[in-house]
Amino acid sequence: MKKSIIAFCLTAVVFISFYSCNKDDEDPDADKALYDATKSGGYTFYQNGNLLTGASPSPHGSFKLRFNSTALAALDSTGELSAGKNFPTGSIIVKDVYSGSNISLYAVMQKDPSNKNSGSGWVWAEYKTDGSVAFSAGKKGDGCTGCHSGTPNRDFTRTFDLH
Repeated sequence: MKKSIIAFCLTAVVFISFYSCNKDDEDPDADKALYDATKSGGYTFYQNGNLLTGASPSPHGSFKLRFNSTALAALDSTGELSAGKNFPTGSIIVKDVYSGSNISLYAVMQKDPSNKNSGSGWVWAEYKTDGSVAFSAGKKGDGCTGCHSGTPNRDFTRTFDLH
């Protein structure tokens, strides 16, 4: 009986620890605010809104890319961010990911180095079209920054070198 109680207590501690760690990676308020920002107007599409094919090893698939006015102002005369340049704070870049002819996911980057959810100066998140979270801003770009830190350095954006 004593061993059963100890085993139960240990199992409970492990479960609670695991659950707490997973909850630390979520930030519902930040996710809602960033999702709402993706739905607001004032975005300009990259390459006239052409559907771009996802380049390997991108997990995103085909997409259209759009910039808020702050991010757009950082682009050069060719419509790209020059190598070695950075987007200003307040920039938002939204990747509308398509499955067939329908948007299936929004992958979002918001330049906000002082944000508690920032990873490498950006807040990273992904949302399903109904607004539910696919990748929380609370994860601080874990799983994103490795691929987005490629060469040449274009402030963690890859599209300009792949398309």
